[in-house]
Amino acid sequence: MADLTFLDDELQQLHDQGLFNNIRTIGTAQDAWIKVDGKKTLNMCANNYLGFANHPHLKAAAQDAIDLYGVGPAAVRSIAGTMDLHNELEEKLARFKKVEAAISFQSGFNSNLAAVPTLMGAEDVIFSDELNHASIIDACRLTKARTVRFTHCNAGSLQEKLTEFKSARRKMVITDGVFSMDGDIAPLPELVEVAERHDAMVMVDDAHGEGVMGDGGRGIVDHFGLHGRVDIEVGTMSKAFGVVGGYVSGKKQIVDYLRQRARPFLFSSAVPPADVAACIKAVDILMESGALVTKLWDNTKYFQNKLRDLGFDLGVTVTPITPVMIGDPKKARSFSNQLYDAGIFGMAISYPTVAKGKDRIRVMNSAAHSNEDLDFAVGVFEKVGKEMGIIN
Repeated sequence: MADLTFLDDELQQLHDQGLFNNIRTIGTAQDAWIKVDGKKTLNMCANNYLGFANHPHLKAAAQDAIDLYGVGPAAVRSIAGTMDLHNELEEKLARFKKVEAAISFQSGFNSNLAAVPTLMGAEDVIFSDELNHASIIDACRLTKARTVRFTHCNAGSLQEKLTEFKSARRKMVITDGVFSMDGDIAPLPELVEVAERHDAMVMVDDAHGEGVMGDGGRGIVDHFGLHGRVDIEVGTMSKAFGVVGGYVSGKKQIVDYLRQRARPFLFSSAVPPADVAACIKAVDILMESGALVTKLWDNTKYFQNKLRDLGFDLGVTVTPITPVMIGDPKKARSFSNQLYDAGIFGMAISYPTVAKGKDRIRVMNSAAHSNEDLDFAVGVFEKVGKEMGIIN
């Protein structure tokens, strides 16, 4: 057997640097209050923006689907795994996103792995925001195309890069819609304008924008009124939609081509019917009412205003993602542990998820929280922040 002692050294270094992640275990459904490592805590950590992960209507839809379709599709989509539920979800997603077509995948990560390598080849150039999600980075690595990074949220930098590689056969600009660690949003109108001047496709990963931005949570393209000018919108069903899965939506010919050539569609089993049915119900609810989206934003403003008033540095966020900046990995983990001891689940985020020196507690707001929940959280953050010298 191979000598694996090198891993012991690597793990010890992570411990010494305060970068070893002690992964906690959830013992209940994701909701405002959950059981974490056996202890009841206020959940300020999950991506359950709208409270859909434990919504009674989604649970009922999933249970009904099991009775009708069983627990699994038992095949890939292209052979025998496409159920009428999958088609219904894709049709409703297309209507919800106001695009021509949509295709669903097993996750948001897989959606990026499906779209980018399928569309881009050896003679092509991808222009990627330097802070794009890891799934975009990995998708770019799977292509033979050249990947050129442009300065974060900087249309001028994109313009320079596109000019430099203007002779490429095919060009694609890729950006997150909402950046998951800082909570800032892409300057999409400016990026689209630059891309159009250079005949480049535009792809947006809106994983943290759906259910959050735009009319009724339709995402960042809707937020900026750019329908018809963005070629590809990638999304996940595991955050605001509360379930699991992902999709690519946009131009019909792109979606049609992905059905023929995207490897996650061709070579990985379809999403189980219970999950698909729950996703459909989430889309139905959002198409009927934006009340949960409004509640999410009310909670966000309430909580963030109180933390800022206390002196916490929340970085550049303009979304429900709330990074409480700490700046040191050991302090961030100590802060997280003290939150847990006081009844709040808020995990520390450090390198390599964020840059060194940008350690933080990433707080995720939810429509499931009450004002009483948020007041409790603010009180605990104030106590821990003062005791650790993060605020005065």
